[in-house]
Amino acid sequence: MPEARENLPNATNLWCGAWSFARLAGTGCRREVVVNAEVVGRLSEYVASAGGTDAFSRTPMDGVLVLCSTQATLPFRQMYKPSLCVVVQGAKQIEVADKVLDYAAGSALAVSVELPAFGCVTKASKSEPFLGLTIEFDGDTLRGVLEKLPEPPVARPPGSGLFVETLSAGARDCIIRLVRLLTTPEAVPVLYPAIIRELYYWLLTGPNGGELRKMVQVDSHTRRIADSIIHLRRDFKRPFRIDELAEVACMSKSSFHQHFKTLTSMTPLQYQKQLRLIEARRLMVTEAATVTRAALEVGYQSPSQFSREYSRQFGCSPKRDVAALRPFAEQLSL
Repeated sequence: MPEARENLPNATNLWCGAWSFARLAGTGCRREVVVNAEVVGRLSEYVASAGGTDAFSRTPMDGVLVLCSTQATLPFRQMYKPSLCVVVQGAKQIEVADKVLDYAAGSALAVSVELPAFGCVTKASKSEPFLGLTIEFDGDTLRGVLEKLPEPPVARPPGSGLFVETLSAGARDCIIRLVRLLTTPEAVPVLYPAIIRELYYWLLTGPNGGELRKMVQVDSHTRRIADSIIHLRRDFKRPFRIDELAEVACMSKSSFHQHFKTLTSMTPLQYQKQLRLIEARRLMVTEAATVTRAALEVGYQSPSQFSREYSRQFGCSPKRDVAALRPFAEQLSL
């Protein structure tokens, strides 16, 4: 049984990608249908044991969540951790700055650095609900697998913190075995670590292995920008200088600014603003903070400026937005 279950609002997004179970390279059509049916069936069974549909559930596996939604959802802004996210059935969309990605069965999306983004389920129904799971990347395990590869993945030029690829047969098999573990929690301590290491192996040796390598390689631009993001998140309420973040990343000011925007699709100042607004929203929804208190606690000097920027970001005033989200306060507290 899962540890917890949370209801999904009509505007939500806990997932960020799609891996195909519909097309298995080198297999026949009948085999494709059987494998897909097994995964859908096991996820549906797990969702039912968690209390029903339109919910996300914790699992016995650290860093793995299961999501089910019987309807398309409105775009919802929140932070995405570095993770691999899987769509077994249905479709989704994610928007980061001016980049919009649509994905469903047949494609894959991974997040290599923590990003604020809009996301929504775009294809779901009661007869064929959206089903998916997210797997947070474990840096230490990923680094351990990387160090044992006979040849490291080929480094690529700097790119976005989001990337898409087709899942290999080996990686698909790992996902299937992870889904099977949902109904055999007693096997998780023994089998889960080995499956995750194998999954990382297939990802690192795949077409985008170089992108994953940059997540844990100390001297990579991705790792350096990730370090600056950790520094920024630690104290995002205070004003900061670009020079300060560039120093954390061990880069020149101009190089840091360029690589930060390439990776996150926004400037450091825009990133900080996203952090502030998302945290203010959480304070108002989960702790019943007033607009003024929330604004001041996240670093705004002017509540009126905060309200203007909040309305531009979320499409309505803080009070109206909070009233709509309050029934889902527990979800936003995670």
